[in-house]
Amino acid sequence: MKEAMILQHPRRLHAQSVAEHGGAAVLEAAHPHLDTPEMMAAIRAGLPVAEFDALREMLGLTVEELAQKIGISVATLARRRHDRAPLDPAHGDRVVRYARLFWLAAQLFDYREESARNWLRRPARALGGEVPLDYAETEPGAREVENLIGRLEHGVYT
Repeated sequence: MKEAMILQHPRRLHAQSVAEHGGAAVLEAAHPHLDTPEMMAAIRAGLPVAEFDALREMLGLTVEELAQKIGISVATLARRRHDRAPLDPAHGDRVVRYARLFWLAAQLFDYREESARNWLRRPARALGGEVPLDYAETEPGAREVENLIGRLEHGVYT
């Protein structure tokens, strides 16, 4: 079975990108394929439910916890899984939002995924004591979590 897009490790993707560009250095984002026109097209077409499942495993959440964050009922998710129907674009967009945050946090912790998972699930003083995954339930909140990760990467006191 093909690996979920959001699970593809950014370091492997970066190495592949460098190889594709003849060894030329290219800008390394936390996950170079999550912010591309191809990903936008995949979201619009409907991400497979397998992407939801991959994200759930990455974040260490239950189906119920992630379904609540994504804004989909467990019954609807089960129906889509049974019918092999994709996620609608709004749900797919949220899946990618959380995946982007996971990989940014992983990059912050030198790709130690367990450290990233733990950080995303603990209250952050810089977010008013809220948990980053909870804070990111809206796009502005997710951008603030991204900004916090950027400040931490650059040693800015938060």
